[in-house]
Amino acid sequence: MDVLKSLGHPEEMYNLVKYKMGGCRSVMPKLDYEAMSESLRTCYVYLNQTSRSFAAVIQALDGELRHAVCIFYLVLRALDTVEDDMTIPFDKKVPLLHDFHTFLYQPEWCFTESREKDRQVLENFPTISVEFRKLGQEYRDVIADICHRMGVGMAEFLEKKVGSMKEWDKYCHYVAGLVGVGLSRLFSASQLEDPEVGRDTELANSMGLFLQKTNIIRDYLEDQQEGRAFWPQEAWSQFAARLEDFAQPQNLNSALACLNVLVTDALRHVPDVISYLSRLRNQSVFNFCAIPQVMAIATLSACYNNPQVFQGVVKIRKGQAVTLMMQATSMRAVQCIIAQYCQEILQRMSLTDPSRDKTLLILDLIREKTRSQDTLPSRIHHLSPVYLSAAMLLAALSWQYLSASTGQPMSTTDMQGH
Repeated sequence: MDVLKSLGHPEEMYNLVKYKMGGCRSVMPKLDYEAMSESLRTCYVYLNQTSRSFAAVIQALDGELRHAVCIFYLVLRALDTVEDDMTIPFDKKVPLLHDFHTFLYQPEWCFTESREKDRQVLENFPTISVEFRKLGQEYRDVIADICHRMGVGMAEFLEKKVGSMKEWDKYCHYVAGLVGVGLSRLFSASQLEDPEVGRDTELANSMGLFLQKTNIIRDYLEDQQEGRAFWPQEAWSQFAARLEDFAQPQNLNSALACLNVLVTDALRHVPDVISYLSRLRNQSVFNFCAIPQVMAIATLSACYNNPQVFQGVVKIRKGQAVTLMMQATSMRAVQCIIAQYCQEILQRMSLTDPSRDKTLLILDLIREKTRSQDTLPSRIHHLSPVYLSAAMLLAALSWQYLSASTGQPMSTTDMQGH
């Protein structure tokens, strides 16, 4: 079925077949599990079991950064598991979220009362926390700080609906922007990236917000069916009395109008994404950051003015996704991808859409940003055949990532989902 969908796109079909065959498995360095402690090996087992998106890209990171990001992911996964578990009473959950960062320094702490599918990261938290305490101080400080701030934010929104557009930004900051901030600080702490990358929290926050908003927009129907609501009331109340009304066929025009308001709001983060990626100098970090962003712009383009958002699941073709993963290895390539999908949005724009003028304005800003970046020296220079083959293998190792990017539900600590 995937190949059939790509028949009209020869490059996608070629890349999809290559992906299915496994790519160039001999190029990407494999982790030396035998040299790891038993607890670190267990952490990587948990990473592969719980991450539907980032297991492969985390393991492709260079040097000690790989372990730091792995532990960062698992700590946030454990925190997210507490937040997601509806069987934990509110008066018990709030202190757990507030205090979770302190458990990193309590060797015996674990939580055995969760019923969530990823509960093993809570039940065996001592295995994760011992590896956290083995990290350098520069990494521990970042992870503990982000864990604390995210736990406080999660507690705030436990019984609070997303009302205003500012609250939407705030919610997305807590569950995704802080991940971007934390990752950026880890990149700089590893010295693989300049200190400026970790210091500029505004750009890092935008990286997370763009991913999070894209997923929230795409997952409207699924969230409604599961009793969740993340679309901000300030936006949807302009077009309907209730958010669930958008799923009714007779309300399609109003639903599309609201959808386009939110897509336009998400697009305003793209200039920051371009600025952020243009600063990166390490290839493994660039791939790690760029792949989710190009997946997001492709998904957002597919959602724009699309009735399918309210009728089912909007997916990008798997051949399309594999091609994006293979291509997103340089700043110039990412600029071309962004420009391509912005053009697709422009072509589907309705003359009567209420957000038309705002959408045109942000598309113009993005176009100017991509052009201005053309005059800057790229931090990622010409790629060697090794890096190109590694990028192909990264696609081959990332089916879980691909599934999430083509319409499957994601969780907060997939570092791009809610």
